[in-house]
Amino acid sequence: MKVLSVVGARPQFVKLAPVAAAFAEADIEHVIVHTGQHYDALMSEAFFDDLSIPDPDVHLGVGSGSHGAQTGSMLAALEPVLDKHQPDWTLVYGDTNSTLAGTLAAVKLHLRVAHLEAGLRSFNRRMPEEHNRVLTDHAADLLLAPTKVAMDHLADEGLARRALLVGDVMTDVCYLVRDAVAGREPLLPDGVDADRPYVLATIHRADNTDDPARLEAVAKALAGIPVPVLLLAHPRLRARAAQHGIDLGSGSVTVADPLPYPALVRSVLGATGVVTDSGGLQKEAFLLGIPCTTVRTETEWTETLDDGWNVLAADLTGLGELATRPAPSTPRGHPYGDGRAAQRVVTALIG
Repeated sequence: MKVLSVVGARPQFVKLAPVAAAFAEADIEHVIVHTGQHYDALMSEAFFDDLSIPDPDVHLGVGSGSHGAQTGSMLAALEPVLDKHQPDWTLVYGDTNSTLAGTLAAVKLHLRVAHLEAGLRSFNRRMPEEHNRVLTDHAADLLLAPTKVAMDHLADEGLARRALLVGDVMTDVCYLVRDAVAGREPLLPDGVDADRPYVLATIHRADNTDDPARLEAVAKALAGIPVPVLLLAHPRLRARAAQHGIDLGSGSVTVADPLPYPALVRSVLGATGVVTDSGGLQKEAFLLGIPCTTVRTETEWTETLDDGWNVLAADLTGLGELATRPAPSTPRGHPYGDGRAAQRVVTALIG
């Protein structure tokens, strides 16, 4: 059997790692296509090295651009690749433009598509990711859902017959990396001390970065947190801040480049709290037992909200207190699976 994976952005590389390993163990022919959606080495190539992912077989090198231009470029570039390889399954991951482009290119060629991380919904139609999720789920042949909540969303949309609960592959890799880095010192820049409380932050979504007034408010709220804040600045955030003349590194904030995934996990483990608008980091904080504050009006990962492990703070009120709150005493449970989702993905595609 041949599976062609389409990836292109940082969270997809993390999801690819356990899947690629499971495919190799099952002796499945695996073609990896990197669209180049994230073209910065820190956002892309380093992840393949850090997570021991095989080098991509095809690198499209699409790069940045508007949603339409980027997705269209990917579609044009993917079609001949898919036509050449004729995979038994085209596997797409998550909710990026690469996800949608891979899906559309495959279905137009009458190739079967499986969507890993299907069924997630924020119900915020302003998010480009929400459109990518919904469109991909309705076009795909097999929907590999990470949670019971995701399965319920798919059933509500009439997609239950195509859906299968496999668990979350992010749990697989997060647990493996957690155990591997447990004895290491966090990789922290000057201004952030591993022996003292600190908050780890990421901000990149359009709702928080595209409006200058909103971005300035977020930057000021982070600056006012009463402990050092390590802001891992996505290239998009740096570009928007520079465009609008906003200083990201004021007050409590130390700005740094995104970390390799193992270093990110170790830094989260050492943090007092996490502040983010990222879907993946909310869940990683939950899995690692670190309180998270999400600068959004909603979350796809509603399970993280149980018992206050994650709280929504779109209006930024009391962000300092929320970001430094103690961890809840209640157990988190295992809503995202047991760390063997990748093996279930293999079984689903073979079956």
